[in-house]
Amino acid sequence: MRPWWQTAVVYQIYPRSFADADGDGIGDLDGVRAHLDHLVALGVDALWLSPFFPSPMADFGYDVSDYCDVDPLFGDLAAFDRLVAEAHDRHLKVLIDWVPNHSSSEHPWFVAARSSRTDPHRDWYVWRDPLPGSVGPDGGPGSPPNNWIRAWGGEPAWTWDEGTAQWYLHLFLPEQPDLDWSNPEVEAAMHDTLRFWLDRGVDGFRMDVIHCIGKDPALPDDPPELAGLGHTPLNDVPQTHQLLKRIRAVLDEYPGDRTSVGEVYLLDVARVATYYGEQDQLHLSFNFVPTHLPWRAGPWRTVIRDVEEHLGGVDGWPTWVLSNHDVVRHRTRLGSDARARAAAVLLLTLRGTPFLYAGEELGLEDAVVPPARVVDPGGRDGCRAPIPWTAAPDHGWGPDPWLPWPPAPEVANAEVVAADPSSIFALYRRLLRLRRATPALHEGDLELLDGPDCVVAFRRTVGDDDRVVLVNFDDQPCLVGALGDGRVVEVASGGHVEGEAFDGALAAGAAVVLR
Repeated sequence: MRPWWQTAVVYQIYPRSFADADGDGIGDLDGVRAHLDHLVALGVDALWLSPFFPSPMADFGYDVSDYCDVDPLFGDLAAFDRLVAEAHDRHLKVLIDWVPNHSSSEHPWFVAARSSRTDPHRDWYVWRDPLPGSVGPDGGPGSPPNNWIRAWGGEPAWTWDEGTAQWYLHLFLPEQPDLDWSNPEVEAAMHDTLRFWLDRGVDGFRMDVIHCIGKDPALPDDPPELAGLGHTPLNDVPQTHQLLKRIRAVLDEYPGDRTSVGEVYLLDVARVATYYGEQDQLHLSFNFVPTHLPWRAGPWRTVIRDVEEHLGGVDGWPTWVLSNHDVVRHRTRLGSDARARAAAVLLLTLRGTPFLYAGEELGLEDAVVPPARVVDPGGRDGCRAPIPWTAAPDHGWGPDPWLPWPPAPEVANAEVVAADPSSIFALYRRLLRLRRATPALHEGDLELLDGPDCVVAFRRTVGDDDRVVLVNFDDQPCLVGALGDGRVVEVASGGHVEGEAFDGALAAGAAVVLR
């Protein structure tokens, strides 16, 4: 029997934007709890909560000032415990974000570390002297110790600390100093933060930029031709894999298949596959290549083939994701409802664990955020717009939510969309119900099938149970030959009547599951 995290579908919730229970315009944990039945009705198996920890919010929660508490914006530990209990009552697993690469600059550890070079917490972070012999502008501090660039803005990944006259490393904002995981005290303290939440009943963790926790102790320069990319997608060192084995051992202390899914932002399936180890590192790792793919059959066939090659054995299990809190929603990227519906069929029938982002089941697009309301340092406000729950003017929120609404919230809201049997929500429900009931779809092997250039075709099989999936990436109808001979349409994104014999033709931008 497979562990739950291989057959589950996980639903990501960005708490600030999901549901507001207290009317202050910011989503909270009680808001999530109030809408658990929406997840049950949809048919997902688990929810993942983006950060809700105390934070100055320089990076909206990914700058953690206390790993073992809840920011008052979102509630308190009692609210978290109620949420976990009620989710479990509904047979929903709960994953939470864990941000191990960096803390907030306001975390007590870093406040102590920058107070003195001799403070016991000094070597909990990465500090370096200027390059020998270098002099900064206007006779200031010398150059940073290497050429690493931080995410967002093209600036160095180092900030000069006047008080102690050294540079400190931050792969993200200066308010997010990198922890030094080569220090055993740091490793032990971060393991304890995992145990804190495991003891409260969480079923696992999404691990933020987990591939970055290990650093080459020499801190070598990035190749000049790559340095402008930022260091985050380039950090891939052996030290991380040893750290992951010990993190896995912490999870294995607990019963119930507690799990990990890593944000390994390397955009290379073969490299990502190494972070599974021999079933002794990550349980799962995100594959972000699909979030950058054009909507064309050729690139999708290539990435499916790559995933099967590198994660088709006993040591790896793939994940699939189309949208999240860091990228433009796929409904916006793909440009049409028909494509978004076909993408839903693809996502929920591939071999692996699918991750849905709250609102994609409503067909939501990115909000248009005017310059005066831009708040995110990485330009990601559009995909983080609040979820409209009702057709009322406030859409189930307070009078002034923290970001503007997605387009057309008067019709693109849960109340209206969930009641429409022809909506994308209804399609997701049919797909999720079929996936759960069909062993071929939730655990079977995958075989890519030959077909027309505009079609991705594959068969899912376990024992004598099988399904064929056909996705037309073209904006024109397509004949698929004998691919669906003798089969019946079980789920269709559009253009076919479910329950009728398949006629060998795919409508423009349509996808079908055939039995």
